[in-house]
Amino acid sequence: MKKFIKTIQNIWSIEELRSKIVITLALILVYRFGTHVVLPGIDPNLLDQSKLNAANKGLLGLFDTFAGGAFTQASIFALGIMPYISASIFMQLMTILVPQLQKIQKEGTSGQNKINQWTRYLTVIVTAFQAGAYVAYLTNPQGGYAQAILLDRTVFTFTTIITLSAGTLFVMWLGEKIQDKGLGNGTSIIIMVGILARFPQATIQEFSAKSEKAGGGLLIFLIEIAILVAVIMSLIILVQGVRKIPVNYAKQIIGNRQFGGARQFLPVKVNSAGVMPIIFAQAIMFLPTLVSFTNIESAKGIIKIFNDHSNPWYMLIYGIMVIGFTFLYTALIFNPKQISEDLKRNNGFIPGVKPGQPTTDYIGAIMDKVTLPGAIFLAIVGIMPGFAQKLGVTSAFSTFYGGTSLLIMVAVILDTLQQIETYLLMRQYDGLMSGGGRIQGRQSITSSVM
Repeated sequence: MKKFIKTIQNIWSIEELRSKIVITLALILVYRFGTHVVLPGIDPNLLDQSKLNAANKGLLGLFDTFAGGAFTQASIFALGIMPYISASIFMQLMTILVPQLQKIQKEGTSGQNKINQWTRYLTVIVTAFQAGAYVAYLTNPQGGYAQAILLDRTVFTFTTIITLSAGTLFVMWLGEKIQDKGLGNGTSIIIMVGILARFPQATIQEFSAKSEKAGGGLLIFLIEIAILVAVIMSLIILVQGVRKIPVNYAKQIIGNRQFGGARQFLPVKVNSAGVMPIIFAQAIMFLPTLVSFTNIESAKGIIKIFNDHSNPWYMLIYGIMVIGFTFLYTALIFNPKQISEDLKRNNGFIPGVKPGQPTTDYIGAIMDKVTLPGAIFLAIVGIMPGFAQKLGVTSAFSTFYGGTSLLIMVAVILDTLQQIETYLLMRQYDGLMSGGGRIQGRQSITSSVM
């Protein structure tokens, strides 16, 4: 405990770090305040039943999780940061698939600024479409929100689209400010805060549900907490796990000075794709449920399977899709040929492997071997909430046993702690983890390779 208090004092004593933490917390507070501001023209007193009907509905439940509950609260931040995420993913894929965008990206800061500006323009377009769809959802008599709308439908549609678009752009601006002036990745921080905001309420609901049960309900709740801690520790291993490929750099003598000769490693992450395979799989799994808006009687079986996350067929199909998307997305973002060329250009080589195509094949083979267990574990993480529901965990609390929510939280918290660790080590303080930061700081390969 004394060491922890000393670490907190060291963090607070660094003026730059203290300023970043305060700015980040202030911007997060502004975002959380906005999630409770209801859209103009909606009576907030009539939203309780509507929120109950809208919760945990497939992809809508996922949107609400990312928006910190703003989606079901009909808030001005109802769309949250998701339109910007969608636009960013699209631009990221385009820079991989379109050679012209690849050239622009390689122009350095100016090229990245162009892509960022195009992403913002695309965000406006995506937001307008999603805002229109959200208005249709609110005004749908079956959705439960129509009774809370006080304005004429035409006026409500126009004002809501404008308000939602402005709200999303403001949230995007908050994320960029956190990125520039605060601590951590702004977009990820906002998503994480939205997810964490639902954790206390979900925990209270689970505790209440178990307290009402006789025969050791509280003991079961404690066991659930212990299992949750174990799942989080496993996810940390998944996020941090790397396979280190040794890399040597040839010595160069220029004049009387010697350059190179360093021995480093190429870190191949167990989960290079991050959370993207789970997001893609959830989006695809949501599509069959669209038939619920039709009058097709034969579609009831499909709706039952894809709306129930604890259904065995749902978990099987979902797990296979996560594994497939993991390999696909890893292949898109990890280019062994490019890494091989960068190594050769920087006079680097893998011991025992010839430069050129043999190096490319070797790195590709290692990547496939590492990705397979990572993809399987990621699929297990994705279907863990379904297993939790099968074992009697409430729907809200089960989402923290895996899936997108928990994976994002773990990844963002680790990234933020790593940044704090860097500040502490730069000021000659002990890091948050004993020795871990120093090791990681010394053993890193040049950015040109990755």
